[in-house]
Amino acid sequence: MAAAVVVIAAGAFAAGYLAHSATTSTTSSTSSTSLSTTTTALEPTWVATWPTASSSLRYRTPSAAALGFARAVLHMATPQARAFQQGDTRSGEVPIVTSPTGPVTTVLVRQLTSDNTWWVLGSACEAVNITSPHALDTITSPLSLSGESTAFEAVINYSLYQDNDAKALVSGTTMGGANGVMAPFKKTITFATPTQRYGVLVVYTLSAKDGSVLEASAIRVAF
Repeated sequence: MAAAVVVIAAGAFAAGYLAHSATTSTTSSTSSTSLSTTTTALEPTWVATWPTASSSLRYRTPSAAALGFARAVLHMATPQARAFQQGDTRSGEVPIVTSPTGPVTTVLVRQLTSDNTWWVLGSACEAVNITSPHALDTITSPLSLSGESTAFEAVINYSLYQDNDAKALVSGTTMGGANGVMAPFKKTITFATPTQRYGVLVVYTLSAKDGSVLEASAIRVAF
């Protein structure tokens, strides 16, 4: 059941990404199809949460991109990448764990450019399902954050970042389900006016043992 939850969350993210791409793409002789089929069209790099298009950082392998994202964006202390799971010829998923028996964060990766480097679209985990906002939404303050979650003592954490800024625009906590039982969460978030056009929203759980990030769902947003 846990694995199914992650698959559903990742699938919902991919569906939202593809729907947005379909409405914003220009006319071309090739087009994006399902993530489970061959894709030849190149997409704009702004949809990637990591690395940012304005940086010089690029990744030659999907696992390297996922690990870089886990460290820099999700702030995982000891991320470990499991085997890359191929989707179509230019995309797939990298399972990330923080310990051999820890929960899995599924990182969605894609080759968006002609140099065949790898970019991270976002992540999904079984403990957090973000239902609002959606991936690639344009958000404003105050933001209504909602979804379902389960965590130690029901507490989940959130952080909203703008591109190229390690300091969060806003961070905080809210309450969902506990003891492995998913339950709704809802929080109204206010944040200062960003200076960048894009950012990433991260909702995550912390270890009861040492307070480190265990797993996280992250989506790309526009401001």
